[in-house]
Amino acid sequence: MTDATLPAAPASRRDSLIWSALRSRNFVVGTIITLVFVLAALVSFVWTPYDATLQDIPNKLKGPSWAHWLGTDHFGRDVLSMIMVGARTSIAVALVAVGIGAAIGTPLGLAAAARRGSLLDEIIMRANDLVFAFPALLIAILITAVFGPGAVNAIIAIGIFNIPVFARLSRGAALSLWQREFVMAARVSGKGAVRISAEHILPNILNTLVVQATIQFSLGILAEASLAYVGLGAQPPTPSWGKMLSDAQTMIGLAPHVALAPGLAIVLTVLGVNLMGDGLRDILDPQTRRSRA
Repeated sequence: MTDATLPAAPASRRDSLIWSALRSRNFVVGTIITLVFVLAALVSFVWTPYDATLQDIPNKLKGPSWAHWLGTDHFGRDVLSMIMVGARTSIAVALVAVGIGAAIGTPLGLAAAARRGSLLDEIIMRANDLVFAFPALLIAILITAVFGPGAVNAIIAIGIFNIPVFARLSRGAALSLWQREFVMAARVSGKGAVRISAEHILPNILNTLVVQATIQFSLGILAEASLAYVGLGAQPPTPSWGKMLSDAQTMIGLAPHVALAPGLAIVLTVLGVNLMGDGLRDILDPQTRRSRA
């Protein structure tokens, strides 16, 4: 093999990943569903059919029509506009919360793996167990009791709950790599634990972290909706899918569309993200790709 042929390998790998992605039905369907809601959230920054906070009492609880595709709620607000703005709220909260969990939890897990069996490892893992003992909803209640309800506090609560998830995952994945030959060679060459974790461990567990991030993202959307449902998420007049469900629970018999719209939005978004994550796992797993080749 000549030097001229060496650069072709990365391009070949990229082509293989792209082809695997196109062949993965779960990834394609999940990505399409997810992109629909992401685009709706992005479009809501510049346009919605109506002002999502505008009340029109004479037209309250109207069913779907050409004027209001998904009908109106008990204040006469356009449900489609509220769904679009609610998508922005749910996606932003879940995305930032997952980012917080990954940004803090991954370095903690790598540090614990690099110092496995030490006091640092024990402290990090016991702290993770402590956080796991408190569900995100309970953490949100504790935070809002001090600082008050709101989207920012929901982000903090969900983000705190995500930290031990990424810490445990990165630690477990990193532990299996610290005994590998390429890591031992890096240690022999004089590299420290931090440099080895950054240059050799993290790139090799990144695929696993990405797949886990999609799972936590879907759980983050559910958590945000749950917090908003009990009044601990985004506060009125900001639309939120969970708050819309909470307001509509007493009107299901009278105007079922008011509850069905946000409920379906939550279900479809979570389904889309989960399908995309399942497809990503298949695409990024070499054994799965070989078995399907």
